Amino acid sequence: MADDEAGRPRGAAATKAALLGAARELFIERGFDHATVRDIATRAGANQALLFRYFGSKEALFRAAMISEGHQLLAEAPPEQLVGRMLSRMLAPDAKPAKDNPLYALLRSSANEHAAAVFRDDLGAPYRQALASLTDADDATTRADLVLAWLLGIGLLQSVLDMSQFAGADTARITEHVLRAVATLLERVDTVPPVD
Repeated sequence: MADDEAGRPRGAAATKAALLGAARELFIERGFDHATVRDIATRAGANQALLFRYFGSKEALFRAAMISEGHQLLAEAPPEQLVGRMLSRMLAPDAKPAKDNPLYALLRSSANEHAAAVFRDDLGAPYRQALASLTDADDATTRADLVLAWLLGIGLLQSVLDMSQFAGADTARITEHVLRAVATLLERVDTVPPVD
């Protein structure tokens, strides 16, 4: 059993959480191929054997570490509000620092087929499905993909490339512009920016 910072033994749930946190940090810092199981276990203060017991493989750990936050956003609100909520989080003044953004893990892991599949299939597919439900058009999936590509581009500019394209701009106004444009593709999207 791993120990916490005070030296007390910690339970399975705490060890799993520590492993997930360490994995998320290292996958973001180094990408899938360069984040080793040993380094993840060491950062979590756990034994490598526990990592395999709880997650089965490095691939399964990557999936768990990368998709939990993304699925949480999908569960928080109906599809109509998804684009507004995504923009709100990306553009918020207190948004996560770039070094904590899972888009780094995507960029640093994109050459690895398993890692790319996690982002494409396990994370992207539920977003695509939610967004495609907002139109009756025959090309609903294409429209959803276009919206996702635009949001990914905004996220890359804002968080990863730190280009501060929107520095000093009114984030509510930016959100309104994007939502109006998205509504031309997905007619049931909520064009009123969310109030959190």
